[in-house]
Amino acid sequence: MNTGTLSTLTIDAQHMPEQDPAACPEVYSPSQTATSADIANDSSLFTQGYWQISALKTSQLAAIHAHIDNKTKPQGALGQLEDLARQLAQIQQGTSHSATKIQINKPVMLVFAGDHGIARNGISIAPPEVTQQMVLNFLNGGAAINCFCRTLGWNMKVIDAGILQPITLSSDSQSSNMLIEQRIGHGTADFACQPAMKEAQAEQALALGAKVAAEHIAQGSNVLAFGEMGIGNTSSASALLSLICGLSPERTTGKGTGINDEQLAKKVQLICDALERVNKTHGTKAFTPKIALTEVGGFEIAQIVGAMLATAAAGKSILVDGFIVSVAALIAVRIAPRAQEYMLFAHCSAEHAHQQVLAQLDARPLLSLGLRLGEGTGAALALPLLQAAASFYNDMATFESANVTV
Repeated sequence: MNTGTLSTLTIDAQHMPEQDPAACPEVYSPSQTATSADIANDSSLFTQGYWQISALKTSQLAAIHAHIDNKTKPQGALGQLEDLARQLAQIQQGTSHSATKIQINKPVMLVFAGDHGIARNGISIAPPEVTQQMVLNFLNGGAAINCFCRTLGWNMKVIDAGILQPITLSSDSQSSNMLIEQRIGHGTADFACQPAMKEAQAEQALALGAKVAAEHIAQGSNVLAFGEMGIGNTSSASALLSLICGLSPERTTGKGTGINDEQLAKKVQLICDALERVNKTHGTKAFTPKIALTEVGGFEIAQIVGAMLATAAAGKSILVDGFIVSVAALIAVRIAPRAQEYMLFAHCSAEHAHQQVLAQLDARPLLSLGLRLGEGTGAALALPLLQAAASFYNDMATFESANVTV
């Protein structure tokens, strides 16, 4: 990754001109999805070449397989844990040059928060102001993600990517060390009727997400997980999935954290309106990741995309949470396909569209607990599985060392 470019990308999002309101179009006609050529013509942070992600090395893959198969167990008896250990070992051999040890160092949970203009349409269980209230709850240690991080050994940070109103904390507050402010704006615009953000804001979001990931990697973290908070962000994720994959809103839209049938119908219609508007704006042009994020994305989702790409570029493991974070992962993979080699998919959520995302990525999640909270909770709960995979890979006896003959 060209880290020099990150330091020079200093866009003042707070002083960008206001976006003009536009009437929502009435007819939606699906468009094609983006090709690699379309993405190659995109701007710098939206190109594979910018991130310079290395493919996982295969030189020690046979040794990794042998290391696992020679443990005192039937081959394959630890099921998906063996696949997890293989991937972790292959990721880490790029830095350790060894196939014999897996390390889980300073795992960090980065929870990105942002507000969404679409939420003003009453398609969530709570008003947009609840985003800030929940961020304060995170900072006070009272949310589910805080409980899981404390119990399981995560370092947790909360990133204000662009909620409606900034958080004000005193410098001596214990919460001040948890909060990272890198605001793109006061929430996105209502994407049903106008672009969610400017193209420059989308680029800035990728750069800032990359920056916070790189900072924690420099501090020694080699497993990074990403959570999110933002009233209305399932609507953004559903719209992104529709644009990126050419799927109808009926297939990509669900009840999120628990809206009723009337709200669901309105949510689907608003996403249809957005797709009609985007299709009229861009004609038959393929919907690249930049177009998708600019038109219907969220500041927190875009920053997660940048953070994932920077993590992959540094050769570290990405632990992917539920629906919204998985959509960010899908966009990251569309920008730089090699990023997926560094992704570990934590769980399959109760949001039915999450299965669509996992299918697009051909991903096999570690857990299926019926979660639909977000915040990074599913990713947090998967950490013990990574630790268990590392433990058996590192410490379990071999047939030879245990004098077991089979």
